[in-house]
Parts: sequence; structure tokens; C-alpha cells
Amino acid sequence: MKYKVSPFWELFWNAYEPPQRIDLHTPRGYTKITMKYGYKKQTNQTFTETVALVKEELAKEGFGVLTEIDVKTTLKKKLDVDYDNYLILGACNPTFAYKALETEKDIGLLLPCNVIVYETDGRVTVNAILPTIALGVSDNKSLEDVASQVEKKLKKVVDAIVSTEKKSCCQ
Repeated sequence: MKYKVSPFWELFWNAYEPPQRIDLHTPRGYTKITMKYGYKKQTNQTFTETVALVKEELAKEGFGVLTEIDVKTTLKKKLDVDYDNYLILGACNPTFAYKALETEKDIGLLLPCNVIVYETDGRVTVNAILPTIALGVSDNKSLEDVASQVEKKLKKVVDAIVSTEKKSCCQ
């Protein structure tokens, strides 16, 4: 029995680690594949320190923070529920955003690149979207190079947080 897979998933099937889940019985007959869509690392630094470092590292890589959503405060205000520290940063590198928009106007639906910082049980996690996956929903091959370059920069940001932690603990 051969399963139909959308062209997007065929493109990335071999490029990334195997899917975490496959559901072969979807309503429309397509194979449902769940893939890793973020690049994350944990740190022992405080939430506040980590947020400051993420913003600093994003700036070093040419990103500005266009949006900052404090999920904890928003959920408290709107739903009166307590939630862990959780911040969503909408990061944009103007040079790459311009290239992507010039290639495909509708790609703005997938911008900016989100980077999240959250705290669970005293550990802080930094997680950045993988643009090769996010922008891959477009079948426009011209976006692949831009997505790849942005992804390298975002991974560098996340890796720098852990690297900074090691430097500060060992000086």
C-alpha cells in the first residue's frame, strides 16, 4: 500500500531527523507526519538573565525584536490563571525579511521568526523556530537559501546562550 505525502514533507523527509510520529489514518488520505520545528537548549541562568542574553545575541546576528508577548502576564490579565514565565519574541532580520518578501509577498504570513524563552521547574529553555521548516510550507524553492541562512543565525543565538553560561560559571 502506498501512502500519499504532500510535496512539502517529501522535500524535508531526508534532510532532518525522522518524524516523531506518523499517523497513517488521516481523514483525507494523507500521511500525517509530525516533525521537529524548533531548535532549543536549556540553561541554568535565570529567566530575566536569559531574556536579556537572547535579545543581545539576536542583535549581534542582525535581528531586531518587533514583538514581545509576555504570556504569563497576558494569561493572568485575560483569564486570571497563573502560568510559568513565558515570553515570545518576534525576531526579524530586515535583510533576510526583504529577500523573502521580494521572493514571495505572502511569506509575510510566516514572519517574524519566533524565539521563545520559558521557565519550567527552575530551568529556562530557549527555543527558536526552524525557518527551513516554517518557510518550507511554501513550494517556492527560491526561499530555501534565505531560510537556511536565517536558521544558521538563529541556531547560533540559541547556542550562544549555553556558551555564555559556561563562560560565566568558569571564570
